[in-house]
Amino acid sequence: MDSFNNILVAIDFSEYAGPIFQYAVALSKRLEANLIVASIINERDVSAVSSIVSLGYEVDGDHYVEGVRKQRQEMLKELALESKIDLQEIKIILKVGHPVRELLKTIVEEKADMVVMGVKGRSDIKEVLVGSAAEKVFRRSPVTVVSFRDPKQAERLRKRIG
Repeated sequence: MDSFNNILVAIDFSEYAGPIFQYAVALSKRLEANLIVASIINERDVSAVSSIVSLGYEVDGDHYVEGVRKQRQEMLKELALESKIDLQEIKIILKVGHPVRELLKTIVEEKADMVVMGVKGRSDIKEVLVGSAAEKVFRRSPVTVVSFRDPKQAERLRKRIG
């Protein structure tokens, strides 16, 4: 089996982020691999915020992005604390762009050997088994993608099968 040197975990900071992060931490420790956390701020959200400036609100895309970056960095500190991993051991990448395109570029740029991501994203439509971004990354990724399922998702899938 090939060795895994760099594991990239895609985190959107939804309610599923904690268990996905913990799983990636455990996997990176077991495989003695570097852990890279990638979080993409959707350019569509930035455009939406920028468009309300024309309505007279005192907010712009740059301030929105900076606020989201700070919020995600704080959340990552909490996740690291819960997972008992030093943030100094993790490479953190926060980008703005199209989530799928930026994740795929990051996989290549960071020479990731494996990607860990959840099957659900920010929208939690119970009927959808795999989020659209996750599904696209699964199909297009040049490396192995490990799809994490939390206990609730796993149970829901078991019921559908059984």
